[in-house]
Amino acid sequence: MLEEKNDNLQEADGKLEIDTNDSTQNSAIETADADAVTENTISDPEIESENTAEAIEVNHQTALDAITNSNAEESEDETLKERHEIPMQDYDTFSLDALVDELKKLINTDKVMSVKDHIEEIKKSFLLQYNHLIEEKKEEFNASKQDPNEEFEYHSPLKSKFDEYYNVFREKRNAHFKHLQTNLKSNLENRLAIVEELKELINPQENIKDTLKHFNDLRERWKNAGAIPKDKYNHVWNNYHFHVENFYDYLHLDREARDLDFKHNLEQKQKIIARVEELVNETDISKSFRELQDLHRIWKEDIGPVSKEHRDTIWNRFSELTKKIHDKREVLFESQRANEQNNLEVKKDIISKIEVLGTEKVNSHSQWLVQIQKVEALRNEFFAAGKVPSEVNEETWAAFKTAVRNFNSFKNSFYKDIKKDQNDNLNKKMALVAKAKELQESTDFTATTPIMKQIQEEWKQIGHVPKKYSDKIWKEFKDACNHYFDKLKEHKSEENVDEVAAFDNKKAYLDILRAYQLTGDHKTDLDAIKAHIEIWKGYGKVPFARRHIEGKFNKILDALFEKLSLSKKETEMMRFSNRIDSLSDSNDTRKLDNEKIFLMRKIEEVQNEIFQLENNIQFFTNTKNAKKENSIVLEVRKNIAIHKESLEVWKEKLKQLRNLGQE
Repeated sequence: MLEEKNDNLQEADGKLEIDTNDSTQNSAIETADADAVTENTISDPEIESENTAEAIEVNHQTALDAITNSNAEESEDETLKERHEIPMQDYDTFSLDALVDELKKLINTDKVMSVKDHIEEIKKSFLLQYNHLIEEKKEEFNASKQDPNEEFEYHSPLKSKFDEYYNVFREKRNAHFKHLQTNLKSNLENRLAIVEELKELINPQENIKDTLKHFNDLRERWKNAGAIPKDKYNHVWNNYHFHVENFYDYLHLDREARDLDFKHNLEQKQKIIARVEELVNETDISKSFRELQDLHRIWKEDIGPVSKEHRDTIWNRFSELTKKIHDKREVLFESQRANEQNNLEVKKDIISKIEVLGTEKVNSHSQWLVQIQKVEALRNEFFAAGKVPSEVNEETWAAFKTAVRNFNSFKNSFYKDIKKDQNDNLNKKMALVAKAKELQESTDFTATTPIMKQIQEEWKQIGHVPKKYSDKIWKEFKDACNHYFDKLKEHKSEENVDEVAAFDNKKAYLDILRAYQLTGDHKTDLDAIKAHIEIWKGYGKVPFARRHIEGKFNKILDALFEKLSLSKKETEMMRFSNRIDSLSDSNDTRKLDNEKIFLMRKIEEVQNEIFQLENNIQFFTNTKNAKKENSIVLEVRKNIAIHKESLEVWKEKLKQLRNLGQE
């Protein structure tokens, strides 16, 4: 009962005489006597009752101290009262972006100290997440850097915004503190002076009306004296309150005026008690406690003392109700602590899942992307899980960081293994870039075009390169290839004019060839056909889309060859010669190579057929009935002859094709 009983009388002026009839003093004497009598009788019921009373007093004092300490803090800076109007959110569940947005909103509050606690919580949550992010980025950098002398750097626009907003808050806070400190000192001196004046009021020689007027003036000055340092709050208030009560209790005042004042103060305090009784049943415990703080402040600051007969009773009732609200607040805190414990279990489960992912071996980039997404989702769950008990907060955070760090190390070991392959791929692609640049100005399109196409195919077959080089070397390679093929396109555009003219000439010549009639003289007609072929070839290539005209020419030649009565071999060779000439004129080396492979396979196929037929003859000639099988043997020999003739034609074609390649 610190505020009402004034136990700390030593802090007041020691020269004042204490009324021997004071109930507090009598109570102390009675208690001392009781202690002397029952010193060695611990089991005495009176002692047990006294101990119970002391325990209740201690519990009440705990509740009162919570109110007093909070009021002392807010008495120093009244803007702190408004912090309760702004809900304290669980900022640990906010993302970095959300924290910056919330900080930006709070710094626009006029009374900076009303958001001080909120901003400090935001700062703590932001730095925890941001430092974790920096650690991850640094690990990624160390795992991927090429140059050992390269220093880690990471610039976050989000961090820059946070620093900018926090600096605004800090400047406002410093300006507020500077102004506050100036006022606190002046206000403290003013209140101490009021206390000194109260001491001097106890002067029986003065007129009682003048004394009362002076006393009321001092009380009004006290109300308006302003904030003082919180560490001085209780001491100064106790002295003030002691001397106010002393003024009432020890001076021979006008009893009627004193009793009226006592009555008024009692009514005011009874109203406060009635309101506190309502607050006990309020569902919003935090709101009840905040209002209770204000009521305690009014009780102490605005309302004077009551008569001694009511003083203890009314104060005890007020402290009992205070204790009830305080107990409900403690239950609320216990519930919050239970939630924090549940959050702790959730976070422990998340950490264990990340630890498992840090041991699961996967062997492809796509699988690692899945693992990374899982860890990212778990990390978001961790931040969204809410607060844990403060005593294990650092330990839980450290375990989380360790689990994520171990996962990243495990992941980085995989990418270190493929890093060498990517560097090898980089060297291969750089070699292709150099080759493409070397050939990009070539005008030997016949020889260069297949090479350029080949290196493009090789590029496709080479795997990934380090990301930091990928775009650069691809641009260099693409530019070199495009440069060459743009030149090739221009060259072909120039050639198209001649090809169109060749088509027109060949189209007109077909009419001449259709009208040609053989003379009947084999040599003359053969020479004429050969001359037609040479004229046709002399016209040159036609556009690719109009190459069907070559088929029409070959059909006319076939009809003429049939009329000449040439041998099958001669006819076949002339047709082949004409076809090869067409392929040669088109500069299509791929088709010529394919033709050579085809001829070699046909030769091998016919040789195998001849070998099989000759084996069959040996079978028939070695039997006892060989004479009877003579017709079959003759048929087989005939087939062998046909195959050998065909073999000579295929060999002749291959020889002609090879001679073309040597020219």
